[in-house]
Amino acid sequence: MEFENVIKLRESIRDYSDKKVEDEKINFVLECARFSPSWTNKQCWHFIIVKDKKIINDLSKTSIINRWLKNAPVIIVACGDPKQSGFRNDIQYYIVDISIALEHIVLAATDKGLGTCWIGGFNEKKVKKILKIPKNIRVIALTPLGYVAEKKQIIGKIAKVVTQSKKRKPLDKITHENVW
Repeated sequence: MEFENVIKLRESIRDYSDKKVEDEKINFVLECARFSPSWTNKQCWHFIIVKDKKIINDLSKTSIINRWLKNAPVIIVACGDPKQSGFRNDIQYYIVDISIALEHIVLAATDKGLGTCWIGGFNEKKVKKILKIPKNIRVIALTPLGYVAEKKQIIGKIAKVVTQSKKRKPLDKITHENVW
């Protein structure tokens, strides 16, 4: 797929089919994340690939707004080790490192015909307990990964209206030349 089409086709998907995601596609999106840039190339990221339906169901309960996650065939949990990244100008760059890597996953998934949804609303303590994540590792985001359901459920329809996910500001509202 042409890169511009990948960018334009990417959207937050909350309705997934039961179709199994092929390991080759999972490995492809993870390889794309592995090649993303990071603070002095420290590669502070760790990804937990969750396929177990019971664990997926437990993860869906870590936030009241994410109950729909229980229908995802795969969830990728993006974690980072703050000590394997940098800090400058009051910015902890492990968050940036993980965000770039997860965006590589999201775009790679779109390219392979898979849906994703960047999830930031979760209880980190609960996620860490469910997945036995070490104390020093931070959970930055989750994304379901799967084939898009043909028919949208009510949660997908509501989310699309509320988030206006396809509405974008024009360039002249977000860019500045030379100075603000």
